[in-house]
Amino acid sequence: MLPSAFHHAPEGYRCPFCQLAQGQPDDKVWSTPDHVVYRDDLVYAMIASHQSPVNAGNTLVIPTTHYENLYELPAEVGLRIHLVAQAVALAMKAAWSCDGVSTRQHNEPAGNQDVWHYHLHVTPRYSGDNFYATYLQRRFLMPTEQRAELAAQLREKLPERVNGA
Repeated sequence: MLPSAFHHAPEGYRCPFCQLAQGQPDDKVWSTPDHVVYRDDLVYAMIASHQSPVNAGNTLVIPTTHYENLYELPAEVGLRIHLVAQAVALAMKAAWSCDGVSTRQHNEPAGNQDVWHYHLHVTPRYSGDNFYATYLQRRFLMPTEQRAELAAQLREKLPERVNGA
């Protein structure tokens, strides 16, 4: 068990990622099961509600069990997350012809973590996209229908099972 100094979720926190892992929309209905592109026993991947203005398709790979941050993530779950992230990245290249991908993961308030459940971002990148200069301009709440369409495009390119599942 990690020291409480490593935990930052407020008392009574209702985790939106846990809700979605259970097949329920989150409290604010930012994400729904239609946004999920992949699911197995350990992880799921979904189109994020937060999107960059020039890099639509930011996808989160999330453990189905609640782990607040990297410090408590079991190795076998971390491995699974990265296998799924690899499959998502390849599906992005096939679906959207992106030139590359970036992965990001944040821990604790000083690390810009804003959901208290571990997750890894996989973002499509394009030559000259100026992603990091526009990152703070990301749109909140991309329309749900647009996220569902992006999810459908990725699902079409993802293998039914990812290696090791």
